[in-house]
Amino acid sequence: MKHVLVIDDDSAIRDLLTEYLSQHALRVTGLSDSHGLQRVLSTDEVDLFIIDLNLGREDGLDIVRHLSSTSDRPIIIISGDRLEEADKVIGLELGAVDYIAKPFGIRELLARVRVSLRSRPALQTGKDRTIFRFEGWELDVGLRRLVHGGVERRLTAAEFNLLTAFLRAPRQVLSREQLLLASRVHNQEVFDRSIDVLVLRLRRKLEADPARPRLIRTERGVGYMLAADVEVVRRHKV
Repeated sequence: MKHVLVIDDDSAIRDLLTEYLSQHALRVTGLSDSHGLQRVLSTDEVDLFIIDLNLGREDGLDIVRHLSSTSDRPIIIISGDRLEEADKVIGLELGAVDYIAKPFGIRELLARVRVSLRSRPALQTGKDRTIFRFEGWELDVGLRRLVHGGVERRLTAAEFNLLTAFLRAPRQVLSREQLLLASRVHNQEVFDRSIDVLVLRLRRKLEADPARPRLIRTERGVGYMLAADVEVVRRHKV
């Protein structure tokens, strides 16, 4: 059973989400702030986070930032008053996979939760043994492990899918539509700049200077291209 962690300081909404999602084959833990977050993560596996941005004295974006840098689990942001495009851009840039405005339909939220859980690629250790090497980087597809200089760089599910799409078609221009499909970004109708945001996040992890990208280049009016030679090898069976 998938485990969903809800962080919202509004007890009525927190209880509603906990009760409703629990009725649909999900295990749900509710917190009012981040104080109990580490305790939960240290004892249990969480498959998806739902985080409210306004938590009294705490900013939900700080929690999103922390989780996206330490975990590849999907994060859904919910917010009742921070609904400008800039807020959505920041939330998605920090690692959220979706941004839902309050008030929202509870069935719609359940659908988005299910899509986010489905879109997370499962570990394929021992099945897909492909390893991509490029510009000093190495991506082990089966382990979903990106390494540079012996240091692992964490990727969200969407970032992993996007990078894999680039590595399978090096030095080829890929349109936004192709990348949306390849990265399985499910909220493109809600937020049409989702690929631009994902590319920015990936550049921040790969590029020496994200402001002057050398690896992932923009082809204006068309899409993006990975400007690197890619070596494809196979990891031996263990």
